[in-house]
Amino acid sequence: MKSLPIKINGAILALIVAGVVFYSCTVQEDYDYHPAGITGKLEVSALEYFQSHESFTMLSSAIDLAGLTEAYSTDQIRTFIAPTDRAFEEYLEENAYGSLEEVPVPILRNLLRYHIVEDRVLFSDPDLFESNFPIAYSTESGQVMYLSHNTNFVGLVNEGTSKQWEIATSNLEPTNGVIHVVNAIVYFSAASTDLDELDPSVKTDTIFPLADTYINGGAAANSNFGSANLLKVKNVTGDGDYDRKAYLMFDLKELPAEGVITDLRFEVGVSFTHAKNLDMNLFQVPDTTWTEMGLNWNNATEPVDPPVATIITTKVGAFNFDLTDFYAGLEKRGKLSLMIDGQDQGDETNDLASKEHETLPAPMIIAIIATGNSVLDLVANTGISVESGGSVALDSEMLEVTGASANDIIYTVEEVAQHGWLISGATILKPGDRFTQNDINVMNLVYISNGEGSEDQLVLSARDRAGAKLDPFEVEVIIE
Repeated sequence: MKSLPIKINGAILALIVAGVVFYSCTVQEDYDYHPAGITGKLEVSALEYFQSHESFTMLSSAIDLAGLTEAYSTDQIRTFIAPTDRAFEEYLEENAYGSLEEVPVPILRNLLRYHIVEDRVLFSDPDLFESNFPIAYSTESGQVMYLSHNTNFVGLVNEGTSKQWEIATSNLEPTNGVIHVVNAIVYFSAASTDLDELDPSVKTDTIFPLADTYINGGAAANSNFGSANLLKVKNVTGDGDYDRKAYLMFDLKELPAEGVITDLRFEVGVSFTHAKNLDMNLFQVPDTTWTEMGLNWNNATEPVDPPVATIITTKVGAFNFDLTDFYAGLEKRGKLSLMIDGQDQGDETNDLASKEHETLPAPMIIAIIATGNSVLDLVANTGISVESGGSVALDSEMLEVTGASANDIIYTVEEVAQHGWLISGATILKPGDRFTQNDINVMNLVYISNGEGSEDQLVLSARDRAGAKLDPFEVEVIIE
């Protein structure tokens, strides 16, 4: 499809010159524009052209692996966006694939189908004469590709979206359409929005610990460290000289009573961490009578298992633990005692800032508080139908939540599919990843079947920026 009307510019001479520029370029080693003194007529199909040029050996292999030889040799007129070998090499490296053979065939097939536009698109076409005026075209994948050019008449893919690419060589004409060469694997990605931006009615509030300290095992088991400026955490043997655990106490009654807490997290500054990518666990402690200057290893109360939150240690300025679900399950507000412990026998040093630290912020619990006045409705959840090994772009007829603007309705992936992948742009979504209703509306999300099973499901939740929520719900997938 073309989504925009033709615009005719009166500068006929400029149009002729532009046509010469676009038609007089050919494939060069560096894929820059170079006058060639020839037209772009190739006298062979797109497939034959790719198979006969060394710069497209990986594209030719990908076409074979994906079973798309007919799509590239068909007599149907198409526009082929042709990634070079360099483009495929970068794609493999960025996605941790050792070779094209390691890419799941359904993912590779969907990738290539997006590079086939269901129309003949020449940049000498009057439709495309105006600079920086992207026109939407349908692709074989079902998603949209925008094609345009800048003021220097360099072709562009997906101008105006979150990611755009320059076309290196344009207007090559095989017998079955047009070829435009790119030095990257391209994909559709809707204009981005800040998923953490809050509604103006939403407020934040912060509370700080009543007490914090750490305890040390072994020879220091009777020692108190309540005046220390660090909360030391290390798990070596469980109760030895180098085993340390941090204790903190907060009063949740300090949080505002009005409004709805939509997000609650515990943040503690990092003075030093070995950042071994190990678990760090946050536990609730049933005792809220201990004192900062009286607690030691021998009199400390053991925490309640399992942990209320877990993070992976990395090189960051602060560790953040999500307490939202834990807080929602509390029967009443009051004093909350927490303990931080490292991964069992992980032998990782973590020095965290106590409230006595001179330069780093004190530990804190941060609440996002909404009015709770908005309401979300799941008005469409028809499920997804897809051919085995095929792909389908999600749209609002399949899945739609209303109650706020599309960019303000934010979905979270709670559980991923077992027989396929949900992909946004070039990213395979995993639990915790987010997208908006607008991503669905503009068909920015694709479900790809891995060729197994007859049914599948996704589990999603949704919220808006003003605090309304939808509990996790299933999206059924029928694989035909």
